[in-house]
Parts: sequence; C-alpha cells; structure tokens
Amino acid sequence: MRKIRYRKGRKIQPNNLEYTGIHKDKESEIQLFVYDLVGFYEAIDIELIDLKKRLDFSRNNWLNVHGLNNIKLIKDIGDFFSIDTYVLSDILNTTRRSKLEETHDQLFFTIKSILPSENSDNISVEQISFVLKDGVLISFQERRSDFFAHIRERIRNNATNLKSKKTDYLLYTLLDAVMENFYITIENEEDKLEEIIALSKHSSNPIILERIEKHRDNFNFLKRSIIPLRDSLYDIKSIKDDTTFNVIQPNNFVFFARLHQKTLELLEQIDSDMGLLEGASNFFFTTQSHKMNEIMKTLTIVSAIFIPLTFIVGVYGMNFDNMPELRYQNGYFYVLFLMLLIGIGMVFYFKKRKWF
Repeated sequence: MRKIRYRKGRKIQPNNLEYTGIHKDKESEIQLFVYDLVGFYEAIDIELIDLKKRLDFSRNNWLNVHGLNNIKLIKDIGDFFSIDTYVLSDILNTTRRSKLEETHDQLFFTIKSILPSENSDNISVEQISFVLKDGVLISFQERRSDFFAHIRERIRNNATNLKSKKTDYLLYTLLDAVMENFYITIENEEDKLEEIIALSKHSSNPIILERIEKHRDNFNFLKRSIIPLRDSLYDIKSIKDDTTFNVIQPNNFVFFARLHQKTLELLEQIDSDMGLLEGASNFFFTTQSHKMNEIMKTLTIVSAIFIPLTFIVGVYGMNFDNMPELRYQNGYFYVLFLMLLIGIGMVFYFKKRKWF
C-alpha cells in the first residue's frame, strides 16, 4: 500500500513544480470532451496547441489529463487557464491531504481515489485533482484508469441529465464516481474481516493477529482519507452564500450535499468495522489466554499429584540406618501401591471439585 503520510510528506516549496507520486513512467496525455444538449466532440491524446483551437467556451468543456510526469505540460496548461502556481504544486504533490480551495475565479478540489489491491490486503491510492472554471472542468489523474469510463459513455450516449447541466454538475458526477471506490474498498475490507473473525474462532496462529493489525491500518488510512473530503464538501456550503462566486450553480449545491452525506455514511461504516476488528482482536487474545490458562491448570494438577509422591520418595531416600521399613521384604511394592493409591485419590478429588 502506498501510504499518504500527511505529517511526514515531502516538503515542496509552493512555487516549485515536482511530481512526488510513484507513476513516473506514465506519459502525459490530454483527453478533451466538448458537449451540450446539441451534441459532443471528443479528442484523445490531443496536443496543447490544438487544444486552444478546439475549446468552445459557449459549451461544456472537460479536459482530462492522464499522467503528471510531464511538468512542462502541466505548467503550460496552468498558464493557459491562469491556474496559480501553488495550485499546480498541490496537483503534483501527492502527499497532501484532500482539500478544497476557492480562488477568485476557480474552484480547486483534490481527492484520494482508493481501491483494494488484487490478491493482497493492501490498498492502492491515486490522487485526482480538479480545477473548475466557468465552462471548463480540468481533471488531473496520475495514470490512465477506468474511474470515469461510465461518465464518458453517458456523454457519448447523450445523457440528457448530464449534458443539460454545467461543468459543476460534471464535477459532482466525477467526485461521486471516485467515492464509489471507497464503497468498493470498504466492502472488500469487510469481506476479509469476516474471514479473519471466522479464523480467529478456530485457530491460534499469530498470523491472524498480523492480519487484524493490517486491516486496522487500512481502516485508519481510509478514515484519514475521508475526513478531509468530508470537511471539503462541508465547506462548499460557505460557497453557496458567496454572491460573487457562482462557478457552482445554486440548484446544484444539493448534489454536493449528497456527497457530504455519503462521507458521513462511510465514516460511520468504518467506525463500525473497526469495532468489529477490535472485537476480533480481543477475542483472539481471550482465546489465547484461555488456552494458556488450561495448559497452566493441567501442569499445576500434574505437579500437585506428584508433590506427595515426591515427598514419599524423598523420605525413603534418606538412607538412615534406623529405618525399619527398609528391611521389609515387600516394602518396595507396598510403597509403590501406596503412591498409586495417593495419585488415584488426588485425581478423583480434583475431578470431584471440577478442577479439570
């Protein structure tokens, strides 16, 4: 899992542009959608010089940038759309937490897209950033992925609800698509949690405890990723009351309120799952303690049975001359028989007291 260390992330100066992610081998490319109710135009792997000619600010424009390794291209896009340098720095610095920032004529939104890794307990993380301006939405992804494939198909298939609204509604649909990955990840974690709980009831293998701690880290990471998203979506309410900033249409604020409600549901589910993990951990330790107590009880009973027998052996091992029992012809067998009776008697006594 690629952890996002919010406190120990790389410190990049605001005016320095440096990609801090792991997908440094991904080439940057631009995809453009221009659409409205009349129709749509799509361009794949378009050059920046052609982009300037094909943008139509009388319609909705969605610019999707895959790959952040080409710093010059990112800077040129920032210059063309008048995006502040510190915003570009936040786009390239993937160690930052999710955030929402409103400037004079644009809305900047960054979010962590999280999905479970295949055949492992790890989580894969990708930062996705959005810059919303009047008539234009720019999305920045670290690599090409299928997060927004269904939204592209909706545009191609003339989805009236999407194409009749502005780019702020497109931002909502993209954020909603990213948040669906949280549900997928949590559902995957819950499936593994059920498996761990079942194993903890039948096995004392220490690997179970390691898996419990691993998934506890995963849930904590999910929580740390969702909390700033929740706060950012809540901050959109303050934009609603801003009479000078209207990049989000008043009738679309309700959709962002729905996303905020989803974050609350996700956090509640994570808290519930972490409670189950805590229960599984406690059950594991309780089972281990119970087994240890059973072992110690058995060893104690065995030791208690042999204490009087050891005493008898010690008495007759002193080898004093004046010990008449030493001269008995069958003394050895009498003592063995006595020791056997004592042992059997103690076993029955312990059994009667239900000590085992």
